[in-house]
Amino acid sequence: MQFDFAVVAIFLAAAFGIVGIALVLGRFVRPNNPDPIKSQTYECGEQPIGSGWFNFNPRFYQLALLFLVFDVEIALTWPVAVVARRWISEGKGGLAVIEILLFLLILVVAMAFLWGRGDLDWVRDIGVLPRDEDDAQAAPAPQAPEAK
Repeated sequence: MQFDFAVVAIFLAAAFGIVGIALVLGRFVRPNNPDPIKSQTYECGEQPIGSGWFNFNPRFYQLALLFLVFDVEIALTWPVAVVARRWISEGKGGLAVIEILLFLLILVVAMAFLWGRGDLDWVRDIGVLPRDEDDAQAAPAPQAPEAK
Protein backbone atom coordinates (compact mmCIF):
# COMPACT_ATOMS: atom_id res chain seq x y z
CA MET A 1 0.00 0.00 0.00
CA GLN A 2 2.79 2.43 0.86
CA PHE A 3 4.55 1.43 -2.35
CA ASP A 4 1.55 2.70 -4.35
CA PHE A 5 1.73 6.06 -2.59
CA ALA A 6 5.47 6.20 -3.21
CA VAL A 7 4.94 5.65 -6.95
CA VAL A 8 2.38 8.47 -7.04
CA ALA A 9 4.70 10.75 -5.03
CA ILE A 10 7.62 10.01 -7.38
CA PHE A 11 5.40 10.65 -10.42
CA LEU A 12 4.21 14.00 -8.98
CA ALA A 13 7.76 15.03 -8.06
CA ALA A 14 8.96 14.19 -11.59
CA ALA A 15 6.06 16.10 -13.15
CA PHE A 16 6.67 19.20 -11.04
CA GLY A 17 10.42 18.91 -11.65
CA ILE A 18 10.04 18.73 -15.43
CA VAL A 19 7.63 21.69 -15.47
CA GLY A 20 9.90 23.70 -13.16
CA ILE A 21 12.99 22.98 -15.29
CA ALA A 22 11.10 23.95 -18.47
CA LEU A 23 10.00 27.25 -16.91
CA VAL A 24 13.49 28.11 -15.66
CA LEU A 25 15.16 27.21 -18.98
CA GLY A 26 12.49 29.14 -20.88
CA ARG A 27 13.26 32.24 -18.85
CA PHE A 28 16.86 32.21 -20.09
CA VAL A 29 16.18 31.13 -23.69
CA ARG A 30 13.22 33.26 -24.77
CA PRO A 31 13.77 36.80 -26.04
CA ASN A 32 12.70 39.78 -23.94
CA ASN A 33 11.62 42.60 -26.29
CA PRO A 34 8.89 44.61 -24.56
CA ASP A 35 6.80 46.75 -26.90
CA PRO A 36 3.64 48.77 -26.20
CA ILE A 37 1.92 47.25 -29.22
CA LYS A 38 2.55 43.76 -27.83
CA SER A 39 0.89 44.81 -24.57
CA GLN A 40 -2.38 45.78 -26.27
CA THR A 41 -5.46 43.62 -26.14
CA TYR A 42 -5.63 41.35 -29.19
CA GLU A 43 -8.87 41.74 -31.15
CA CYS A 44 -8.39 39.58 -34.24
CA GLY A 45 -5.98 41.98 -35.92
CA GLU A 46 -8.23 45.01 -35.45
CA GLN A 47 -7.12 48.09 -33.59
CA PRO A 48 -8.56 47.93 -30.07
CA ILE A 49 -11.25 50.48 -29.30
CA GLY A 50 -11.70 51.53 -25.70
CA SER A 51 -10.68 49.62 -22.62
CA GLY A 52 -10.38 45.88 -22.36
CA TRP A 53 -12.39 46.04 -19.12
CA PHE A 54 -16.15 46.21 -19.37
CA ASN A 55 -19.21 45.20 -17.40
CA PHE A 56 -20.32 41.69 -18.19
CA ASN A 57 -23.93 40.68 -17.68
CA PRO A 58 -24.00 38.08 -14.86
CA ARG A 59 -26.95 36.35 -16.52
CA PHE A 60 -24.48 34.66 -18.86
CA TYR A 61 -22.94 32.98 -15.81
CA GLN A 62 -26.37 32.12 -14.50
CA LEU A 63 -27.34 30.48 -17.78
CA ALA A 64 -24.05 28.61 -17.88
CA LEU A 65 -24.69 27.27 -14.37
CA LEU A 66 -28.21 26.19 -15.35
CA PHE A 67 -26.77 24.39 -18.36
CA LEU A 68 -24.22 22.66 -16.15
CA VAL A 69 -26.90 21.54 -13.70
CA PHE A 70 -28.91 19.86 -16.43
CA ASP A 71 -25.79 18.53 -18.13
CA VAL A 72 -24.78 16.90 -14.84
CA GLU A 73 -28.31 15.53 -14.60
CA ILE A 74 -27.78 13.67 -17.87
CA ALA A 75 -24.35 12.48 -16.69
CA LEU A 76 -25.85 11.12 -13.47
CA THR A 77 -28.97 9.63 -15.06
CA TRP A 78 -27.11 7.81 -17.85
CA PRO A 79 -25.43 5.15 -15.65
CA VAL A 80 -28.75 4.24 -14.05
CA ALA A 81 -30.36 3.96 -17.48
CA VAL A 82 -27.51 1.72 -18.67
CA VAL A 83 -27.82 -0.75 -15.78
CA ALA A 84 -31.63 -0.57 -15.57
CA ARG A 85 -32.12 -3.76 -17.61
CA ARG A 86 -29.77 -5.68 -15.31
CA TRP A 87 -31.50 -4.26 -12.21
CA ILE A 88 -34.88 -5.29 -13.60
CA SER A 89 -33.60 -8.85 -14.18
CA GLU A 90 -32.30 -8.88 -10.58
CA GLY A 91 -35.64 -7.66 -9.25
CA LYS A 92 -34.42 -4.13 -8.44
CA GLY A 93 -36.35 -2.40 -11.23
CA GLY A 94 -38.48 -0.47 -8.76
CA LEU A 95 -35.36 0.90 -7.12
CA ALA A 96 -34.04 2.17 -10.47
CA VAL A 97 -37.35 3.86 -11.27
CA ILE A 98 -37.58 5.45 -7.80
CA GLU A 99 -33.98 6.70 -8.01
CA ILE A 100 -34.50 8.33 -11.40
CA LEU A 101 -37.90 9.78 -10.52
CA LEU A 102 -36.63 11.22 -7.23
CA PHE A 103 -33.63 12.74 -8.95
CA LEU A 104 -35.80 14.23 -11.71
CA LEU A 105 -38.33 15.49 -9.14
CA ILE A 106 -35.59 17.40 -7.33
CA LEU A 107 -34.50 18.94 -10.62
CA VAL A 108 -38.08 19.84 -11.61
CA VAL A 109 -38.64 21.52 -8.24
CA ALA A 110 -35.38 23.45 -8.67
CA MET A 111 -36.40 24.45 -12.20
CA ALA A 112 -39.83 25.59 -11.00
CA PHE A 113 -38.17 27.62 -8.24
CA LEU A 114 -35.83 29.33 -10.72
CA TRP A 115 -38.68 29.94 -13.16
CA GLY A 116 -40.89 31.40 -10.44
CA ARG A 117 -38.08 33.65 -9.24
CA GLY A 118 -37.64 34.95 -12.78
CA ASP A 119 -34.09 33.69 -13.25
CA LEU A 120 -34.96 32.22 -16.64
CA ASP A 121 -36.32 35.51 -17.99
CA TRP A 122 -33.63 37.22 -20.00
CA VAL A 123 -35.29 40.64 -19.75
CA ARG A 124 -36.55 41.37 -16.27
CA ASP A 125 -39.00 43.99 -15.08
CA ILE A 126 -37.11 46.23 -12.68
CA GLY A 127 -40.31 47.10 -10.84
CA VAL A 128 -41.04 50.44 -9.27
CA LEU A 129 -37.96 52.53 -8.70
CA PRO A 130 -37.68 54.34 -5.37
CA ARG A 131 -38.44 58.02 -5.65
CA ASP A 132 -36.47 60.87 -4.18
CA GLU A 133 -38.00 62.76 -1.26
CA ASP A 134 -38.05 65.99 -3.29
CA ASP A 135 -39.90 64.32 -6.17
CA ALA A 136 -42.38 62.72 -3.79
CA GLN A 137 -43.32 66.12 -2.32
CA ALA A 138 -43.46 67.90 -5.69
CA ALA A 139 -45.74 65.42 -7.45
CA PRO A 140 -48.27 63.05 -5.91
CA ALA A 141 -47.79 59.33 -6.39
CA PRO A 142 -49.81 57.85 -9.29
CA GLN A 143 -53.09 56.28 -8.20
CA ALA A 144 -54.46 53.02 -9.50
CA PRO A 145 -57.63 53.35 -11.57
CA GLU A 146 -60.80 52.60 -9.65
CA ALA A 147 -62.65 49.40 -10.46
CA LYS A 148 -66.25 49.80 -11.62
